[in-house]
Amino acid sequence: MKKTISQATIDRLPLYFRTLRLVEDEEMQIISSEELGRRLDITPEQIRKDLATFGQFGRKGIGYDVRELKNKIANILGLQNNWRLAIVGIGHLGGALANYVNFASLGFSVVALLDINKKIVGTEVNGIKINDSADMNEIISANAVDIGVITVPAGEAQSVAEQLIAAGVKGIWNFAPIKLTVPSKIPLVNEDLSVGLSALSYHMSQN
Repeated sequence: MKKTISQATIDRLPLYFRTLRLVEDEEMQIISSEELGRRLDITPEQIRKDLATFGQFGRKGIGYDVRELKNKIANILGLQNNWRLAIVGIGHLGGALANYVNFASLGFSVVALLDINKKIVGTEVNGIKINDSADMNEIISANAVDIGVITVPAGEAQSVAEQLIAAGVKGIWNFAPIKLTVPSKIPLVNEDLSVGLSALSYHMSQN
């Protein structure tokens, strides 16, 4: 029977991974749950509980081997799979994502760009040719794309998601400000920038 893991625990794993990468850059070899918690403002008890969900990590009274824990969390997150991304909608945001240099270090690679704008189809961003969205099925298949990244206007996002899924992607990363409907077997992550800014505005207004 597959173990049920809370979404909160899953959401904290990338934070642990990111912090361990920074700690490794500082040439720290051992880190305690207390130090990791201090850097993330998470209690050491919560960190130990999260990690215990996936097995035995570290040594009591000593701490965690930074590189070992980083690599184990990377494996838990599936970053060793070298996921291949296609970005649909190469405007300002899509173009910025296509130029994002840290994807490769995380185990992701942008392999295809798609847009309906004939003025930019055939041009390149970061050495990757922009293809016509009308050729999505062919492009997704030819490039063995795993993840579809949606950066189109809200009114087009649902249709694009359906096309990506029909073309064979295994997951969707959605930046369009709209709730998408996808099959339960397709993991979906939403990044609504307006929600984050609105929340920041609220907290600033309260102060």
